Amino acid sequence: MGLLTLLRKIRPNTDKEARILLIGLDNAGKTTLLKQLASEEVTQVTPTAGFNIKSVAAEGFKLNVWDIGGQDKIRAYWRNYFENTDMLIYVIDCTDRNRLSETGDELLSILSDERLRGVPLLVFANKQDLPTAMSASEVAEKIKLVELENRTWQIQACSAIKGDGVKDGMNWACKNIKKN
Repeated sequence: MGLLTLLRKIRPNTDKEARILLIGLDNAGKTTLLKQLASEEVTQVTPTAGFNIKSVAAEGFKLNVWDIGGQDKIRAYWRNYFENTDMLIYVIDCTDRNRLSETGDELLSILSDERLRGVPLLVFANKQDLPTAMSASEVAEKIKLVELENRTWQIQACSAIKGDGVKDGMNWACKNIKKN
């Protein structure tokens, strides 16, 4: 076995690229999650007015993560980013009980888009570090995630600001990225 062969075995294979769409309502923690994935400082995060893109390596993939703003006036443009999505990550603020119905409706609406057929869904039940956060199972029940059919999905409790649960969720995502 030559040195080049040995180096290829040691070096992660990032030849596989995946396009990940990261969406959710405003203030859910999407940009904090993206910064956590990119190993960046998460103490100063401002609302996303349009979108952020970062490429991160994980589990042999080069993940091109598109973080799209979640303000009400921006949500109409989410559909412009659906094409060629390999994984959909939806972030929910588990302390925002007043908008749980709204976030559930938004999620179900985008999942009905033909361009996302067959695209696996990872829901990050964020802000679990806060005492008023609903559990991931409670969120899954209330937004009717448990009723989803014909879609591979997972809900992962996390704290984007602390990083808790983020790696577990991304490990699941890498194992379930849409096979093209």
